[in-house]
Amino acid sequence: MAKYLLMLFSVVGFLLHSCNDATNKRNQTDQLVVGQTVKTSLADSTIVYKTDNLIVHRLSNHIYQHISFLNTNDFGRVACNGMLVVNDKEALVFDTPTDDDSSLGLINFVTKILNCNIIGVIPTHFHGDCVGGLETFNEYSIPAYSSNKTLELLEANGKEFSKPINGFDDSLTLNIGGKRIYMEYFGEGHTKDNVIGYFPLENAIFGGCLIKEVGASKGNLEDANLTEWSNTVTKLKQKYPSLKMVIPGHGKSGGIELLDYTIELFQ
Repeated sequence: MAKYLLMLFSVVGFLLHSCNDATNKRNQTDQLVVGQTVKTSLADSTIVYKTDNLIVHRLSNHIYQHISFLNTNDFGRVACNGMLVVNDKEALVFDTPTDDDSSLGLINFVTKILNCNIIGVIPTHFHGDCVGGLETFNEYSIPAYSSNKTLELLEANGKEFSKPINGFDDSLTLNIGGKRIYMEYFGEGHTKDNVIGYFPLENAIFGGCLIKEVGASKGNLEDANLTEWSNTVTKLKQKYPSLKMVIPGHGKSGGIELLDYTIELFQ
């Protein structure tokens, strides 16, 4: 009888131990799934606006990255970045979204959700991923600014708009909510006219297509100056050696490492 009871207790103990192991494993699995879900959620937590054709990420208190899409023959459907800067109920847009519908979505997001007045839009070069939605901004009487080099290339490529674009030479300074923001030309690279935007309050730049995300290929070289590209970005880094935020024309934003990668890519 004693042997029988001992065997019974052993079996029960084994089953309880097995159940506890299974429970622990399930708990570990559940924790892993929860952890992965949290990571995914955190990865997407910067998204503050999203439609089929437009995504807006909040990167800081003043900086947003807008993403729209361009259908191309060589690269397929390409995600194209722009930068939105907001301060004290004013906003400035670098590069329009790629078409009128996504541009309208961005305008509505800024004016109706952020409750900001858009004081201007700045195409950083003459390609369609910078000016594709400019007419929508014109419809809302939002002033546009671009370098005179961009104006010349737009005209040379037969691109006309219903309202004139305000031109500048190598630099332009605007005020947004009492803070200065700069547009600057450092030289040729992706195109002859590519400029960048710099917002000192956040030590952030929009590099446009002059700057590549880490790991990117050289991309569209149709209008590029491969000889000067690296030199141009080197000049940019020499002026702003401690940038905290860099938004490229395509791909993920980051820091000064995007400049380093672009310099090396085109050396």
